[in-house]
Amino acid sequence: MLASKKTGLKHQGSNINSIKQLDFSSLTQAEQAVLTALKSQCSKVFVTGAGGFLGKAICKRLIAAGIKVTGFARSAYPELVRLGVDMYQGDICDYDNLLEAMKGCDLVFHVASKAGVWGSEDSYFMPNVNGAANVIRACKKLKIKKLVYTSTPSVTFKGEDENGINESAPYAVKFLNFYAQSKACAEKMILAANGEKVKTVALRPHLIWGPGDPHLVPRVLARAKAGKLKLVGKEDKLVDSIFIDNAAYGHLLAGLDLCQAANSAGKAYFLSNDEPITMAAMLNSILASANMAPISKRVPATLAFYVGYFLELTYGLLRLRSEPVMTRFVAKQLSTSHYFDISAAKKDLGYQPQVSIAEGMVKLKLSLTDS
Repeated sequence: MLASKKTGLKHQGSNINSIKQLDFSSLTQAEQAVLTALKSQCSKVFVTGAGGFLGKAICKRLIAAGIKVTGFARSAYPELVRLGVDMYQGDICDYDNLLEAMKGCDLVFHVASKAGVWGSEDSYFMPNVNGAANVIRACKKLKIKKLVYTSTPSVTFKGEDENGINESAPYAVKFLNFYAQSKACAEKMILAANGEKVKTVALRPHLIWGPGDPHLVPRVLARAKAGKLKLVGKEDKLVDSIFIDNAAYGHLLAGLDLCQAANSAGKAYFLSNDEPITMAAMLNSILASANMAPISKRVPATLAFYVGYFLELTYGLLRLRSEPVMTRFVAKQLSTSHYFDISAAKKDLGYQPQVSIAEGMVKLKLSLTDS
């Protein structure tokens, strides 16, 4: 295990003012129901990665329901402070920081993670593996008995088609990047920690997108504007994605289940919109939301893979920190199918997508028009 860093903890506090909050009545009846039930079960909820895309969506829903929230993030997020989130700024690799911030909470959503496809082993394992170990340790120390972990379907990805697989699929043995490897290590650790002291569950949302997305949508639009966006492979493969509202809803359901029947304790679950579509359709729908022309140009999957391999070698030798335009992992992700059987999440958590892809694209278009 890598050594933890020692950094300062900054308590930003909370300060509700005129900032527009999420309207509770605008949520679906199912979302309102789970939040109302969760409010009766928890006094204060802790969210790591509170400033991220998913973490922020979870925080906003909890606050809308009148649930007290403590957020934890590496950077300052004045928007969350103004929403009423009790914010702490610190490093998840610093156990003492985490322990201090988690005091008084009784449910944890561990969303924080270093994502991406490029970086050193330490840059991923420190926050993703050591961070998860610190969260588990702090939960046990503070007697917080419910922990929901945000994992990824990449933990099972072997560079091959995944056609409707479920949670019985084994972890990959060889990984194409340190992100997937570190998340697999962390997920195993989280699930192994499940027991009398703390109940744990791991969720695997795939390809989260929607208004405010800082990753997928801006990257697609930027590459399209630069003329560098292309489809990979000769044939279109089906992929699952999940709209941000649905991803947040799945997490809230998991938190509620741990508070009640705990059917999900010690298990991992794939989450998606349950609407597999081709990668071409997904990318072109995003482009259409920004009134941009569709793409049809393709590059061979083998060529993309070896270009990624060459770039990884070059960037590694030159010790470049910027992300290559192509990596082996990205080439395989874009040229293989990724869709999942989410029957377990439906059965154990009561999960049903609340926003369809078509409805989500309308919301995305409105957000891009307003921005």
